[in-house]
Amino acid sequence: MTHQIDARGLACPQPVIMTKKAIEAGKDCVVIVDNEAARDNVCRMAKSQGCGTAVEEEGGCIRIRVTRGEDRKTQERATPAAGPTVVVFPCDRMGQGDDDLGKVLMRAFLHTLGEIAPRPDVMIFFNGGVKLTTDGSEVLEDLRALEKTGIRLLVCGTCLDFFGLKDRLQAGTISNMYDIAETMLSAGRIVRI
Repeated sequence: MTHQIDARGLACPQPVIMTKKAIEAGKDCVVIVDNEAARDNVCRMAKSQGCGTAVEEEGGCIRIRVTRGEDRKTQERATPAAGPTVVVFPCDRMGQGDDDLGKVLMRAFLHTLGEIAPRPDVMIFFNGGVKLTTDGSEVLEDLRALEKTGIRLLVCGTCLDFFGLKDRLQAGTISNMYDIAETMLSAGRIVRI
């Protein structure tokens, strides 16, 4: 039986995450979305997993039939030769341009980290990035959830002091530049946001 996923009205990347979970569970599925971006993103991810896709559009409703092939390729990412995967956050938003959009993208990125694999081993927050870890941050729930999975969150103490936020830390561990530098230099892979 084909699994049905109704992803209409869901923000990016939820339709993709829901579809990927179905594929990983060994299910063929029909994904219902209501916009072209979601259609394209679901199709691209399904194809990257070795699945076939067929799209039908009718009355503003887009149905994507996702079928797993017999020779479905497993999406195994290269493991670094040595050392952890480290993600660094020098800012409280993602990208440059519009600050409001950057904050929306940061929330989506951190939420998505909790839904995908592999996850980073360590996340480092410095400069304006420390604001993500303090009370009032819109991403605290996601950061706490990531921390519960075993991801280490290192937060620059000097930066917290600079912004007057040291007593407002809500996620992660206050760290220092020695620990941050050592972690970055021993990393197998560093991802800068």
